[in-house]
Amino acid sequence: MQGHPHITRRTLLGGSLALAGAAATGCAIPVGLGSSQTRVQYWHFLGASDGIIMNQMVKAFATRNPGIFVEENVLAWGEPYYTKIAMAGSGGRSPDLATFHLARLAGIGAGAILDPFNVKLLEEAGLRAADFSPPIWERAHLDGVLYAIPFDAHPMVQYYNTDICGKAGLLGSDGKLLPTKGPDELLAMLRKAKEVMGGKPPLAFDALGLGTVGPWRVWYSLYPQSGGTLLSDDGTQITIDDAKALQALRLMAQLGEEGLCDWRTDYGASVANFTNGQAAFLWNGDWETTGLKERKTPFSMTRFPSVFGTGAAQADCHAFVLPHQRDRDPEVERATYRFIADIVKNSADWAVAGHVPAYLPALEKPEYLALQPQSEYRSVITEVALDPQVWFAGSASRLWILFGEAFSPVISGQRTPEEGLAAAKASLTRLLSAPNPFPAQER
Repeated sequence: MQGHPHITRRTLLGGSLALAGAAATGCAIPVGLGSSQTRVQYWHFLGASDGIIMNQMVKAFATRNPGIFVEENVLAWGEPYYTKIAMAGSGGRSPDLATFHLARLAGIGAGAILDPFNVKLLEEAGLRAADFSPPIWERAHLDGVLYAIPFDAHPMVQYYNTDICGKAGLLGSDGKLLPTKGPDELLAMLRKAKEVMGGKPPLAFDALGLGTVGPWRVWYSLYPQSGGTLLSDDGTQITIDDAKALQALRLMAQLGEEGLCDWRTDYGASVANFTNGQAAFLWNGDWETTGLKERKTPFSMTRFPSVFGTGAAQADCHAFVLPHQRDRDPEVERATYRFIADIVKNSADWAVAGHVPAYLPALEKPEYLALQPQSEYRSVITEVALDPQVWFAGSASRLWILFGEAFSPVISGQRTPEEGLAAAKASLTRLLSAPNPFPAQER
């Protein structure tokens, strides 16, 4: 295991530009292929600091495994990426390996677009089911078949400005944020921060804007804490508990009504407000860590507040998948599994960007525990609130966007919690009635 990558401003900006160029053209990042090497073609969508760290990890693997050449191809994030995966998989002429969002698994045609993993080959490479976060490992299966190898979780977390929180008396003797339990303690914390900020909203998250998903991510952190579910296990019936759903929405409405959050901020404005000291707290995914350090914001991080029971937090996961190939070369296949195992086992290096390794042994590595504040919220890995296994879920999906549209007006006071829930359930009903582009019989 090498030490975690050292990222400077020069390497971050320079690497981001290089990766952005590669993503724009769909080009491979050249490393150099020797005639005796086994080539593994790897597609991913990782850019900025994520992309830099992955490239460093690929190079470290090459040093440890000179007989294997991993050809990195960086493609555009979002729908264009999944469209390319679907097109390549349907033709059976795919890369050997791809990065994926785990919540997208049910919507990509596993068995048709993606191939299942060979558990024996995984064990040969040194990966066992018992070494992964149980809920995430379970989510990597469809109909009992393993279609993904989890790499991380990127959950909703609570960033906090240490200067503002110190002035508000919200830090313990160790300099860390005092934990809150339940809605009353959370609201009291926010009111103290608001007071020392001269009445400005102390909490930032993306609450407004075209295609905003922030309201969904906040609600789907709060609602599952009370045990609430969205759909039945088979993904065919709505199982929303109205009382629990409204409990979460009423809290979100109260945040806006009391001026404890600024309902007018979109994603960029929410991050900017926190970065510039205009907010004491930021509710967001863990991926803003590197940027905040780069801009020298006085901050730390902790788990999303436990408000309605458990400490659940909305999350998605990066994972490795095998896009469908008509015929896999056995030598390349084994090299692919060796690469996956190496990257997963060294995922403490990956955690520099803020993500929590799904591989449990990595969470105990000294180099991971030394990462601050990244290691502060590692315990959430077994309490992540993952999307239901349906084709319309996952990062940047219609589910996220439609629920965001339903709940954003609740935060601003333009819609009651009851109206917001009704709108969300109506959208979910429409999604359930829409045709699945990858029906079960095609798997």
